[in-house]
Amino acid sequence: MALESAAGEVVIAQQLKQFLLVLSVSLGVATLPQIFSWFRRIPYTLLLVIVGLGLAFVNVRLVNLSPQLILMIFLPPLLFEAAWNLKWSDLKRDLLTICLYAVIGVIISIAGVALGLHQFAGLELSIALLVGASLSATDPVSVTALFRELGASKRLTTLMEGESLFNDGMAVVAFGLLVALPLGTAKLDLQSALWEFFQVVGIGIGVGGLIGFGISYLTQRFDLPLVEQSLTLVSAYSTYLITEDLGGSGVIGVVTTALILGNFGSRIGMNPRTRIIVTEFWEFLAFFVNSIVFLLIGDQIRFAVLGDNLKIIAVAIAAMIVARAVSIYALSSLSNWLAKSEIPLSEQIVLSWGGLRGSVSIALALSVPAILPQREEIIATVFGVVLFTLLVQGLTTQPLLEKLQLLGSQPLRQQYMEAIARQVALQRALEYLETTQKRPGIQPEFYDYHKTLLSGEIALLQEKIDNLLDEYPNLQEFTIKELRGELLAIEADTYAEFVRAGRLNKELSTFLTMHDRVNEDK
Repeated sequence: MALESAAGEVVIAQQLKQFLLVLSVSLGVATLPQIFSWFRRIPYTLLLVIVGLGLAFVNVRLVNLSPQLILMIFLPPLLFEAAWNLKWSDLKRDLLTICLYAVIGVIISIAGVALGLHQFAGLELSIALLVGASLSATDPVSVTALFRELGASKRLTTLMEGESLFNDGMAVVAFGLLVALPLGTAKLDLQSALWEFFQVVGIGIGVGGLIGFGISYLTQRFDLPLVEQSLTLVSAYSTYLITEDLGGSGVIGVVTTALILGNFGSRIGMNPRTRIIVTEFWEFLAFFVNSIVFLLIGDQIRFAVLGDNLKIIAVAIAAMIVARAVSIYALSSLSNWLAKSEIPLSEQIVLSWGGLRGSVSIALALSVPAILPQREEIIATVFGVVLFTLLVQGLTTQPLLEKLQLLGSQPLRQQYMEAIARQVALQRALEYLETTQKRPGIQPEFYDYHKTLLSGEIALLQEKIDNLLDEYPNLQEFTIKELRGELLAIEADTYAEFVRAGRLNKELSTFLTMHDRVNEDK
Protein backbone atom coordinates (compact mmCIF):
# COMPACT_ATOMS: atom_id res chain seq x y z
CA MET A 1 0.00 0.00 0.00
CA ALA A 2 2.85 2.33 0.92
CA LEU A 3 4.60 1.51 -2.36
CA GLU A 4 1.45 2.37 -4.35
CA SER A 5 1.12 5.66 -2.47
CA ALA A 6 4.76 6.52 -3.13
CA ALA A 7 4.38 5.64 -6.81
CA GLY A 8 1.31 7.85 -7.05
CA GLU A 9 3.17 10.77 -5.49
CA VAL A 10 6.02 10.33 -7.99
CA VAL A 11 3.54 10.38 -10.89
CA ILE A 12 1.86 13.54 -9.54
CA ALA A 13 5.24 15.24 -9.05
CA GLN A 14 6.29 14.30 -12.60
CA GLN A 15 3.03 15.63 -14.08
CA LEU A 16 3.38 18.86 -12.10
CA LYS A 17 6.91 19.34 -13.45
CA GLN A 18 5.66 18.76 -17.01
CA PHE A 19 2.83 21.24 -16.49
CA LEU A 20 5.21 23.90 -15.12
CA LEU A 21 7.57 23.30 -18.05
CA VAL A 22 4.75 23.81 -20.57
CA LEU A 23 3.60 26.94 -18.76
CA SER A 24 7.14 28.36 -18.59
CA VAL A 25 7.69 27.84 -22.31
CA SER A 26 4.30 29.39 -23.13
CA LEU A 27 4.93 32.48 -21.02
CA GLY A 28 8.40 32.76 -22.51
CA VAL A 29 6.85 32.81 -25.99
CA ALA A 30 4.42 35.51 -24.82
CA THR A 31 7.36 37.83 -24.07
CA LEU A 32 9.01 37.40 -27.47
CA PRO A 33 6.96 40.12 -29.24
CA GLN A 34 8.00 42.57 -26.51
CA ILE A 35 11.70 41.81 -27.05
CA PHE A 36 11.72 41.35 -30.83
CA SER A 37 9.28 43.65 -32.63
CA TRP A 38 9.21 41.45 -35.74
CA PHE A 39 7.29 38.77 -33.83
CA ARG A 40 4.40 41.21 -33.35
CA ARG A 41 3.34 40.44 -36.91
CA ILE A 42 2.49 36.87 -35.86
CA PRO A 43 -0.59 36.22 -33.68
CA TYR A 44 0.38 34.87 -30.28
CA THR A 45 -1.37 31.51 -30.71
CA LEU A 46 0.33 30.89 -34.06
CA LEU A 47 3.67 31.79 -32.50
CA LEU A 48 3.03 29.10 -29.89
CA VAL A 49 2.36 26.53 -32.63
CA ILE A 50 5.62 27.46 -34.38
CA VAL A 51 7.61 27.12 -31.14
CA GLY A 52 5.90 23.79 -30.49
CA LEU A 53 6.90 22.63 -33.98
CA GLY A 54 10.47 23.60 -33.22
CA LEU A 55 10.40 21.49 -30.06
CA ALA A 56 8.86 18.58 -31.97
CA PHE A 57 11.55 18.88 -34.66
CA VAL A 58 14.29 18.33 -32.07
CA ASN A 59 12.10 15.60 -30.50
CA VAL A 60 11.38 17.43 -27.23
CA ARG A 61 7.96 16.20 -26.08
CA LEU A 62 6.52 18.29 -23.27
CA VAL A 63 3.48 16.17 -22.41
CA ASN A 64 1.08 13.72 -24.05
CA LEU A 65 -2.06 15.43 -25.36
CA SER A 66 -5.15 13.35 -24.61
CA PRO A 67 -8.63 14.02 -26.03
CA GLN A 68 -10.13 13.89 -22.53
CA LEU A 69 -7.74 16.65 -21.44
CA ILE A 70 -8.84 18.91 -24.29
CA LEU A 71 -12.56 18.18 -24.23
CA MET A 72 -13.11 18.08 -20.46
CA ILE A 73 -10.50 20.50 -19.09
CA PHE A 74 -9.48 22.91 -21.85
CA LEU A 75 -12.62 23.22 -23.99
CA PRO A 76 -15.21 24.49 -21.42
CA PRO A 77 -13.27 27.64 -20.43
CA LEU A 78 -12.49 28.49 -24.05
CA LEU A 79 -16.15 28.14 -25.04
CA PHE A 80 -17.39 30.00 -21.96
CA GLU A 81 -15.05 32.97 -22.43
CA ALA A 82 -16.02 33.41 -26.08
CA ALA A 83 -19.77 33.12 -25.41
CA TRP A 84 -19.60 35.35 -22.30
CA ASN A 85 -18.24 38.21 -24.40
CA LEU A 86 -20.63 37.65 -27.32
CA LYS A 87 -23.47 40.17 -27.19
CA TRP A 88 -26.91 38.77 -27.86
CA SER A 89 -27.87 41.89 -29.80
CA ASP A 90 -25.03 41.24 -32.26
CA LEU A 91 -25.72 37.50 -32.37
CA LYS A 92 -29.47 37.94 -32.88
CA ARG A 93 -28.95 40.11 -35.96
CA ASP A 94 -27.10 37.32 -37.77
CA LEU A 95 -28.55 34.30 -35.97
CA LEU A 96 -29.96 32.75 -39.15
CA THR A 97 -26.63 33.11 -40.95
CA ILE A 98 -24.69 31.65 -38.02
CA CYS A 99 -27.09 28.71 -37.72
CA LEU A 100 -26.79 28.02 -41.44
CA TYR A 101 -22.98 28.07 -41.18
CA ALA A 102 -22.96 25.93 -38.04
CA VAL A 103 -25.49 23.27 -39.10
CA ILE A 104 -25.71 23.08 -42.90
CA GLY A 105 -22.08 24.20 -43.16
CA VAL A 106 -20.92 21.29 -41.01
CA ILE A 107 -22.84 18.84 -43.21
CA ILE A 108 -21.31 20.34 -46.37
CA SER A 109 -17.84 20.22 -44.81
CA ILE A 110 -18.15 16.58 -43.75
CA ALA A 111 -19.57 15.54 -47.13
CA GLY A 112 -16.98 17.52 -49.12
CA VAL A 113 -13.94 16.21 -47.22
CA ALA A 114 -15.29 12.65 -47.16
CA LEU A 115 -16.05 12.69 -50.89
CA GLY A 116 -12.61 14.05 -51.73
CA LEU A 117 -10.76 11.51 -49.58
CA HIS A 118 -12.88 8.62 -50.86
CA GLN A 119 -12.56 9.53 -54.53
CA PHE A 120 -8.97 10.83 -54.73
CA ALA A 121 -7.16 9.23 -51.79
CA GLY A 122 -8.89 5.84 -51.79
CA LEU A 123 -10.04 5.94 -48.17
CA GLU A 124 -13.03 3.87 -47.10
CA LEU A 125 -16.14 6.03 -46.94
CA SER A 126 -16.68 5.41 -43.22
CA ILE A 127 -13.09 6.48 -42.44
CA ALA A 128 -13.35 9.48 -44.76
CA LEU A 129 -16.53 10.56 -42.96
CA LEU A 130 -14.72 10.40 -39.61
CA VAL A 131 -11.95 12.63 -40.94
CA GLY A 132 -14.55 15.01 -42.35
CA ALA A 133 -16.36 15.18 -39.00
CA SER A 134 -13.10 15.89 -37.16
CA LEU A 135 -12.26 18.72 -39.55
CA SER A 136 -15.71 20.30 -39.57
CA ALA A 137 -15.14 22.18 -36.30
CA THR A 138 -13.63 25.64 -36.85
CA ASP A 139 -11.37 27.15 -34.20
CA PRO A 140 -10.62 30.74 -35.24
CA VAL A 141 -9.04 31.93 -31.96
CA SER A 142 -6.06 33.42 -33.76
CA VAL A 143 -8.17 34.97 -36.52
CA THR A 144 -10.66 36.67 -34.20
CA ALA A 145 -7.80 37.98 -32.05
CA LEU A 146 -6.30 39.40 -35.22
CA PHE A 147 -9.67 40.92 -36.16
CA ARG A 148 -9.80 42.81 -32.87
CA GLU A 149 -6.18 43.90 -33.06
CA LEU A 150 -6.50 45.25 -36.60
CA GLY A 151 -9.96 46.73 -36.14
CA ALA A 152 -11.90 44.53 -38.55
CA SER A 153 -15.66 45.02 -38.43
CA LYS A 154 -17.45 43.86 -35.30
CA ARG A 155 -19.93 41.96 -37.43
CA LEU A 156 -17.20 39.93 -39.11
CA THR A 157 -15.87 38.94 -35.70
CA THR A 158 -19.38 38.02 -34.50
CA LEU A 159 -20.01 35.83 -37.56
CA MET A 160 -16.71 34.02 -37.13
CA GLU A 161 -17.05 33.52 -33.38
CA GLY A 162 -20.74 32.66 -33.48
CA GLU A 163 -20.22 30.02 -36.13
CA SER A 164 -17.30 28.51 -34.24
CA LEU A 165 -19.20 28.31 -30.95
CA PHE A 166 -22.14 26.47 -32.46
CA ASN A 167 -20.39 24.33 -35.06
CA ASP A 168 -18.07 22.89 -32.41
CA GLY A 169 -21.16 21.31 -30.89
CA MET A 170 -22.44 20.17 -34.28
CA ALA A 171 -19.07 18.62 -35.11
CA VAL A 172 -18.91 16.72 -31.82
CA VAL A 173 -22.46 15.43 -32.33
CA ALA A 174 -21.72 14.39 -35.93
CA PHE A 175 -18.51 12.66 -34.88
CA GLY A 176 -20.37 10.74 -32.19
CA LEU A 177 -22.90 9.54 -34.77
CA LEU A 178 -20.28 8.55 -37.35
CA VAL A 179 -17.63 6.95 -35.14
CA ALA A 180 -19.63 3.72 -34.86
CA LEU A 181 -19.77 3.18 -38.65
CA PRO A 182 -16.24 1.83 -39.26
CA LEU A 183 -16.56 -0.38 -36.18
CA GLY A 184 -19.64 -2.04 -37.68
CA THR A 185 -21.73 -1.41 -34.56
CA ALA A 186 -24.19 0.94 -36.27
CA LYS A 187 -25.64 1.84 -39.64
CA LEU A 188 -26.29 5.28 -41.03
CA ASP A 189 -30.05 5.76 -40.66
CA LEU A 190 -31.27 9.26 -41.46
CA GLN A 191 -34.34 9.12 -39.21
CA SER A 192 -32.50 7.83 -36.15
CA ALA A 193 -29.60 10.22 -36.80
CA LEU A 194 -31.96 13.21 -36.88
CA TRP A 195 -33.70 12.07 -33.71
CA GLU A 196 -30.39 11.65 -31.89
CA PHE A 197 -29.19 15.02 -33.18
CA PHE A 198 -32.24 16.88 -31.85
CA GLN A 199 -32.04 14.95 -28.59
CA VAL A 200 -28.37 15.77 -28.03
CA VAL A 201 -28.80 19.44 -28.93
CA GLY A 202 -32.05 19.75 -26.95
CA ILE A 203 -30.48 18.33 -23.79
CA GLY A 204 -27.54 20.72 -24.19
CA ILE A 205 -29.79 23.77 -24.55
CA GLY A 206 -32.06 22.60 -21.73
CA VAL A 207 -29.31 21.96 -19.17
CA GLY A 208 -27.42 25.09 -20.21
CA GLY A 209 -30.57 27.19 -19.89
CA LEU A 210 -31.45 25.84 -16.44
CA ILE A 211 -27.95 26.40 -15.04
CA GLY A 212 -27.58 29.80 -16.73
CA PHE A 213 -30.88 31.22 -15.48
CA GLY A 214 -30.47 29.55 -12.08
CA ILE A 215 -27.11 31.20 -11.42
CA SER A 216 -28.40 34.48 -12.86
CA TYR A 217 -31.17 34.66 -10.26
CA LEU A 218 -28.89 33.35 -7.50
CA THR A 219 -26.39 36.18 -7.97
CA GLN A 220 -29.23 38.66 -7.42
CA ARG A 221 -29.35 37.58 -3.77
CA PHE A 222 -25.86 38.78 -2.84
CA ASP A 223 -22.98 40.97 -3.96
CA LEU A 224 -19.81 38.90 -3.50
CA PRO A 225 -17.51 39.38 -6.51
CA LEU A 226 -15.22 36.45 -5.76
CA VAL A 227 -18.14 34.09 -5.14
CA GLU A 228 -19.86 35.21 -8.34
CA GLN A 229 -16.61 34.74 -10.26
CA SER A 230 -16.26 31.24 -8.82
CA LEU A 231 -19.86 30.42 -9.73
CA THR A 232 -19.17 31.17 -13.40
CA LEU A 233 -16.19 28.81 -13.31
CA VAL A 234 -18.24 26.07 -11.65
CA SER A 235 -21.07 26.60 -14.13
CA ALA A 236 -18.76 26.12 -17.13
CA TYR A 237 -17.46 22.73 -15.98
CA SER A 238 -20.63 21.49 -14.29
CA THR A 239 -22.73 22.27 -17.39
CA TYR A 240 -20.33 20.34 -19.60
CA LEU A 241 -20.13 17.30 -17.32
CA ILE A 242 -23.86 17.13 -16.47
CA THR A 243 -24.90 17.53 -20.10
CA GLU A 244 -22.49 14.84 -21.27
CA ASP A 245 -23.70 12.47 -18.52
CA LEU A 246 -27.30 13.01 -19.66
CA GLY A 247 -26.39 12.20 -23.26
CA GLY A 248 -26.40 15.76 -24.55
CA SER A 249 -23.79 18.01 -26.13
CA GLY A 250 -21.56 19.54 -23.46
CA VAL A 251 -20.37 22.12 -25.97
CA ILE A 252 -23.90 23.37 -26.68
CA GLY A 253 -24.63 23.37 -22.95
CA VAL A 254 -21.61 25.51 -22.06
CA VAL A 255 -22.30 27.99 -24.87
CA THR A 256 -25.94 28.32 -23.78
CA THR A 257 -24.98 28.90 -20.14
CA ALA A 258 -22.33 31.48 -21.02
CA LEU A 259 -24.63 33.37 -23.39
CA ILE A 260 -27.30 33.62 -20.67
CA LEU A 261 -24.87 34.67 -17.93
CA GLY A 262 -23.03 37.14 -20.17
CA ASN A 263 -26.13 38.83 -21.55
CA PHE A 264 -28.70 38.36 -18.75
CA GLY A 265 -27.16 37.22 -15.47
CA SER A 266 -24.41 39.83 -15.46
CA ARG A 267 -27.02 42.57 -15.95
CA ILE A 268 -29.53 41.59 -13.29
CA GLY A 269 -27.17 40.09 -10.72
CA MET A 270 -23.77 41.78 -11.01
CA ASN A 271 -22.71 45.37 -10.50
CA PRO A 272 -20.26 46.82 -13.06
CA ARG A 273 -17.21 46.24 -10.88
CA THR A 274 -18.07 42.56 -10.47
CA ARG A 275 -18.63 42.20 -14.21
CA ILE A 276 -15.20 43.70 -14.85
CA ILE A 277 -13.63 41.28 -12.37
CA VAL A 278 -15.38 38.27 -13.94
CA THR A 279 -14.55 39.37 -17.50
CA GLU A 280 -10.87 39.89 -16.66
CA PHE A 281 -10.79 36.50 -14.93
CA TRP A 282 -12.11 34.75 -18.04
CA GLU A 283 -9.73 36.67 -20.29
CA PHE A 284 -6.85 35.41 -18.13
CA LEU A 285 -8.19 31.85 -18.14
CA ALA A 286 -8.64 31.86 -21.93
CA PHE A 287 -5.11 33.19 -22.38
CA PHE A 288 -3.80 30.56 -19.97
CA VAL A 289 -5.57 27.65 -21.68
CA ASN A 290 -4.77 28.82 -25.21
CA SER A 291 -1.12 29.17 -24.24
CA ILE A 292 -1.01 25.51 -23.29
CA VAL A 293 -3.22 24.08 -26.05
CA PHE A 294 -1.56 25.74 -29.05
CA LEU A 295 1.95 24.98 -27.80
CA LEU A 296 1.04 21.33 -27.35
CA ILE A 297 -0.59 21.18 -30.80
CA GLY A 298 2.75 22.01 -32.37
CA ASP A 299 4.66 19.81 -29.94
CA GLN A 300 2.53 16.73 -30.74
CA ILE A 301 3.40 16.74 -34.46
CA ARG A 302 5.16 13.60 -35.70
CA PHE A 303 7.02 14.66 -38.84
CA ALA A 304 7.75 11.09 -39.97
CA VAL A 305 4.06 10.14 -39.76
CA LEU A 306 3.06 13.30 -41.63
CA GLY A 307 5.54 12.46 -44.37
CA ASP A 308 4.02 9.01 -44.81
CA ASN A 309 0.56 10.51 -45.30
CA LEU A 310 1.35 13.58 -47.43
CA LYS A 311 -0.96 12.56 -50.28
CA ILE A 312 -3.97 12.05 -48.00
CA ILE A 313 -3.21 15.32 -46.17
CA ALA A 314 -2.96 17.24 -49.45
CA VAL A 315 -6.28 15.83 -50.69
CA ALA A 316 -7.92 16.61 -47.33
CA ILE A 317 -6.65 20.20 -47.43
CA ALA A 318 -7.91 20.76 -50.97
CA ALA A 319 -11.29 19.16 -50.20
CA MET A 320 -11.65 21.18 -46.99
CA ILE A 321 -10.90 24.49 -48.72
CA VAL A 322 -13.36 23.75 -51.54
CA ALA A 323 -16.08 22.56 -49.15
CA ARG A 324 -15.58 25.60 -46.93
CA ALA A 325 -15.82 27.96 -49.89
CA VAL A 326 -18.96 26.25 -51.21
CA SER A 327 -20.69 26.37 -47.82
CA ILE A 328 -19.80 30.01 -47.07
CA TYR A 329 -20.69 31.39 -50.51
CA ALA A 330 -23.84 29.31 -50.94
CA LEU A 331 -25.16 29.81 -47.40
CA SER A 332 -24.30 33.51 -47.39
CA SER A 333 -26.26 33.94 -50.61
CA LEU A 334 -29.17 32.03 -49.06
CA SER A 335 -29.02 34.19 -45.94
CA ASN A 336 -28.82 37.37 -48.01
CA TRP A 337 -31.95 36.25 -49.85
CA LEU A 338 -33.96 34.99 -46.87
CA ALA A 339 -33.02 37.48 -44.16
CA LYS A 340 -31.52 40.36 -46.16
CA SER A 341 -28.26 39.81 -44.28
CA GLU A 342 -26.25 41.79 -46.81
CA ILE A 343 -22.96 39.98 -46.23
CA PRO A 344 -20.61 41.41 -48.86
CA LEU A 345 -18.38 39.22 -51.01
CA SER A 346 -15.23 40.59 -49.34
CA GLU A 347 -16.40 39.37 -45.92
CA GLN A 348 -17.43 36.01 -47.39
CA ILE A 349 -13.88 35.57 -48.72
CA VAL A 350 -12.41 36.24 -45.26
CA LEU A 351 -14.92 33.91 -43.59
CA SER A 352 -14.06 31.19 -46.09
CA TRP A 353 -10.29 31.52 -45.74
CA GLY A 354 -10.35 32.22 -42.00
CA GLY A 355 -12.07 28.97 -41.00
CA LEU A 356 -9.07 27.58 -39.14
CA ARG A 357 -9.08 24.18 -37.44
CA GLY A 358 -7.55 23.60 -34.02
CA SER A 359 -7.93 21.92 -30.66
CA VAL A 360 -11.43 20.44 -31.15
CA SER A 361 -10.43 18.75 -34.42
CA ILE A 362 -7.35 17.26 -32.78
CA ALA A 363 -9.32 16.09 -29.74
CA LEU A 364 -11.87 14.35 -31.95
CA ALA A 365 -9.16 12.64 -34.00
CA LEU A 366 -7.35 11.45 -30.87
CA SER A 367 -10.61 10.04 -29.49
CA VAL A 368 -10.96 7.57 -32.38
CA PRO A 369 -11.03 4.06 -30.80
CA ALA A 370 -7.63 2.35 -30.69
CA ILE A 371 -9.08 -0.86 -32.17
CA LEU A 372 -9.65 0.91 -35.49
CA PRO A 373 -6.75 -0.05 -37.83
CA GLN A 374 -6.78 3.32 -39.62
CA ARG A 375 -6.57 5.35 -36.38
CA GLU A 376 -3.00 6.59 -36.94
CA GLU A 377 -3.87 7.54 -40.51
CA ILE A 378 -6.85 9.60 -39.31
CA ILE A 379 -4.77 11.34 -36.63
CA ALA A 380 -1.96 12.15 -39.06
CA THR A 381 -4.40 13.56 -41.62
CA VAL A 382 -6.17 15.78 -39.09
CA PHE A 383 -2.89 17.01 -37.59
CA GLY A 384 -1.55 17.84 -41.05
CA VAL A 385 -4.66 19.80 -42.04
CA VAL A 386 -4.76 21.66 -38.70
CA LEU A 387 -1.12 22.58 -39.14
CA PHE A 388 -1.82 23.92 -42.63
CA THR A 389 -4.78 26.04 -41.50
CA LEU A 390 -2.90 27.52 -38.56
CA LEU A 391 0.35 28.34 -40.34
CA VAL A 392 -0.72 29.06 -43.92
CA GLN A 393 -4.26 30.38 -43.56
CA GLY A 394 -3.63 31.98 -40.18
CA LEU A 395 -0.52 33.88 -41.27
CA THR A 396 -2.08 35.08 -44.54
CA THR A 397 -5.30 36.43 -43.03
CA GLN A 398 -3.85 39.86 -42.29
CA PRO A 399 -2.60 40.43 -45.86
CA LEU A 400 -6.01 39.27 -47.08
CA LEU A 401 -7.77 41.80 -44.84
CA GLU A 402 -5.46 44.53 -46.13
CA LYS A 403 -6.06 43.50 -49.74
CA LEU A 404 -9.83 43.56 -49.27
CA GLN A 405 -9.65 46.83 -47.29
CA LEU A 406 -11.39 45.36 -44.25
CA LEU A 407 -9.00 46.59 -41.59
CA GLY A 408 -11.53 48.99 -40.12
CA SER A 409 -10.69 51.96 -37.90
CA GLN A 410 -8.09 50.46 -35.56
CA PRO A 411 -5.11 52.16 -37.26
CA LEU A 412 -7.05 55.44 -37.18
CA ARG A 413 -7.86 54.98 -33.49
CA GLN A 414 -4.20 54.24 -32.80
CA GLN A 415 -3.19 57.44 -34.57
CA TYR A 416 -5.78 59.39 -32.57
CA MET A 417 -4.68 57.91 -29.23
CA GLU A 418 -1.02 58.60 -30.02
CA ALA A 419 -1.88 62.27 -30.62
CA ILE A 420 -3.85 62.39 -27.35
CA ALA A 421 -1.03 60.73 -25.41
CA ARG A 422 1.61 63.08 -26.83
CA GLN A 423 -0.56 66.12 -26.07
CA VAL A 424 -1.08 65.02 -22.45
CA ALA A 425 2.64 64.35 -22.04
CA LEU A 426 3.61 67.75 -23.44
CA GLN A 427 0.98 69.47 -21.30
CA ARG A 428 2.45 67.88 -18.19
CA ALA A 429 5.94 68.93 -19.28
CA LEU A 430 4.68 72.50 -19.73
CA GLU A 431 3.08 72.49 -16.27
CA TYR A 432 6.34 71.27 -14.76
CA LEU A 433 8.29 73.91 -16.68
CA GLU A 434 6.15 76.63 -15.11
CA THR A 435 7.13 75.44 -11.63
CA THR A 436 10.81 75.99 -12.51
CA GLN A 437 10.40 79.59 -13.73
CA LYS A 438 11.89 81.13 -10.59
CA ARG A 439 14.45 78.40 -9.94
CA PRO A 440 17.96 79.86 -9.50
CA GLY A 441 20.08 79.55 -12.62
CA ILE A 442 17.15 79.35 -15.04
CA GLN A 443 17.45 82.24 -17.47
CA PRO A 444 14.24 83.91 -18.74
CA GLU A 445 15.29 83.31 -22.35
CA PHE A 446 15.61 79.56 -21.71
CA TYR A 447 12.21 79.46 -20.03
CA ASP A 448 10.47 81.49 -22.72
CA TYR A 449 12.00 79.44 -25.53
CA HIS A 450 10.87 76.07 -24.14
CA LYS A 451 7.46 77.41 -23.15
CA THR A 452 6.92 78.66 -26.70
CA LEU A 453 8.20 75.37 -28.13
CA LEU A 454 5.94 73.22 -25.94
CA SER A 455 2.90 75.49 -26.44
CA GLY A 456 3.39 75.37 -30.20
CA GLU A 457 3.60 71.57 -30.21
CA ILE A 458 0.47 71.31 -28.06
CA ALA A 459 -1.40 73.66 -30.39
CA LEU A 460 -0.36 71.63 -33.46
CA LEU A 461 -1.48 68.41 -31.80
CA GLN A 462 -4.81 69.98 -30.86
CA GLU A 463 -5.29 71.02 -34.46
CA LYS A 464 -4.49 67.48 -35.60
CA ILE A 465 -6.97 66.03 -33.09
CA ASP A 466 -9.68 68.47 -34.16
CA ASN A 467 -9.10 67.61 -37.82
CA LEU A 468 -9.35 63.89 -37.09
CA LEU A 469 -12.61 64.40 -35.19
CA ASP A 470 -14.03 66.53 -38.02
CA GLU A 471 -12.98 64.05 -40.70
CA TYR A 472 -13.98 60.92 -38.77
CA PRO A 473 -16.97 61.71 -36.52
CA ASN A 474 -17.08 58.10 -35.23
CA LEU A 475 -13.97 58.89 -33.20
CA GLN A 476 -16.21 60.99 -30.94
CA GLU A 477 -18.04 57.85 -29.83
CA PHE A 478 -14.71 56.11 -29.31
CA THR A 479 -13.51 59.05 -27.17
CA ILE A 480 -16.64 58.96 -25.01
CA LYS A 481 -16.33 55.19 -24.54
CA GLU A 482 -12.69 55.54 -23.52
CA LEU A 483 -13.55 58.31 -21.04
CA ARG A 484 -16.35 56.23 -19.51
CA GLY A 485 -13.91 53.38 -19.02
CA GLU A 486 -11.39 55.74 -17.36
CA LEU A 487 -14.05 57.16 -15.03
CA LEU A 488 -15.23 53.69 -14.06
CA ALA A 489 -11.65 52.59 -13.40
CA ILE A 490 -10.99 55.64 -11.19
CA GLU A 491 -14.19 55.01 -9.25
CA ALA A 492 -13.37 51.31 -8.79
CA ASP A 493 -9.82 52.20 -7.63
CA THR A 494 -11.27 54.58 -5.05
CA TYR A 495 -13.45 51.84 -3.58
CA ALA A 496 -10.43 49.55 -3.56
CA GLU A 497 -8.49 52.13 -1.50
CA PHE A 498 -11.29 52.19 1.07
CA VAL A 499 -11.22 48.38 1.25
CA ARG A 500 -7.43 48.28 1.68
CA ALA A 501 -7.65 50.93 4.42
CA GLY A 502 -10.21 48.82 6.27
CA ARG A 503 -12.86 51.52 6.01
CA LEU A 504 -15.13 49.47 3.75
CA ASN A 505 -16.02 45.81 4.05
CA LYS A 506 -14.97 44.06 0.83
CA GLU A 507 -18.23 42.11 0.87
CA LEU A 508 -20.33 45.26 0.73
CA SER A 509 -21.83 46.45 -2.52
CA THR A 510 -19.76 48.95 -4.48
CA PHE A 511 -22.33 51.57 -5.38
CA LEU A 512 -20.84 52.66 -8.67
CA THR A 513 -22.54 55.80 -9.93
CA MET A 514 -22.13 54.68 -13.54
CA HIS A 515 -24.06 51.45 -13.01
CA ASP A 516 -26.95 52.24 -15.34
CA ARG A 517 -24.83 53.97 -17.96
CA VAL A 518 -22.34 51.16 -18.20
CA ASN A 519 -25.09 48.59 -18.46
CA GLU A 520 -26.70 50.54 -21.29
CA ASP A 521 -23.34 50.90 -23.01
CA LYS A 522 -22.69 47.21 -22.82
